[in-house]
Amino acid sequence: MTKLIIQIPCLNEAETLPATLAALPRRVEGVDVVEFLVIDDGSSDGTAQVARQWGVHHVVTHRRNRGLAAAFRSGIDRALAEGADIVVNTDGDGQYEGADIAALVQPIVNGQADIVIGDRGVGDHAHFSPLKRLLQRVGSSLVQRLAGTHVSDAVSGFRAISRDAAQRINITTEFSYTTDMLIQAGRKKMAITTVPVRTHAVERPSRLFKSIPRFITHTGITMVRAFTAYKPLRAFVGTGSIIAFIGLLPILRFLWFWAQGDTGGHIQSLVIGGALLVLGTLVAIMGMVADLVAANRKLIEENLARTRKLEDLLAKMHEKAEDKTATPARPRRKDAA
Repeated sequence: MTKLIIQIPCLNEAETLPATLAALPRRVEGVDVVEFLVIDDGSSDGTAQVARQWGVHHVVTHRRNRGLAAAFRSGIDRALAEGADIVVNTDGDGQYEGADIAALVQPIVNGQADIVIGDRGVGDHAHFSPLKRLLQRVGSSLVQRLAGTHVSDAVSGFRAISRDAAQRINITTEFSYTTDMLIQAGRKKMAITTVPVRTHAVERPSRLFKSIPRFITHTGITMVRAFTAYKPLRAFVGTGSIIAFIGLLPILRFLWFWAQGDTGGHIQSLVIGGALLVLGTLVAIMGMVADLVAANRKLIEENLARTRKLEDLLAKMHEKAEDKTATPARPRRKDAA
């Protein structure tokens, strides 16, 4: 039996949530059970109560606002605990077309993908401003290079994730999970694909970020953290080599004058060059240490994924044991004498 759980991270979405829930599919081809999960991330307008009134199967409540990444993590953990084979993430503001969930999950149902991203067509999206379209293209291009995969709409929150992929992804950022998740998935060689999806105009301002510069800053930090975490040698050794090379230039300048017999007044070049050379070497050494840390993190993540699968196996064994206990034994028939 295949179970799909559609999760909706919410912050003060009591007004828009009913329409979003009404648009979600109750049946999806290739899926036996469809359930809804709402993550109330510290709302003050009764979002959780609205979700329960509309018959949402699972509700997770944060007492304080913890951010979209934390809400996404809480939703994934709850969905896995509830036995989801596929998790779809959508927004509570009605931005995404609920009917497109069927197309979103099909590559996973067919065994063709681990993660499916809903492509909003940012290049010519009518609801996006020219600046936002440009930023989306640039950001997606950078994420593609970091993840080693082709995703034209990297920050789309409309996505489907298989159970195995969800167990292997560990969101570490506190801002937005979208880019961090894709970079992790790409580096772990997961199968990622995209499907075109429809969107609706949302009039209210985004609750994720208050300004475009703030969004760019936080997204850039997320990308840099992910790159240094998964490619520490390239990040640190490359940077250290550049610094060391720059440091060699004033040293060579000093040696040139020294060879010409002019050693007075150029000691500053030797000092600056030596300092930069030492700094570059230290940065390169940091890269080697970071690479060892990355290798250790990889082992920890593999052990965590195995632990989650063992928990699944134990849960299934427990369910089977309960079923056997609940089923009364048939009385044995006595043979005729």
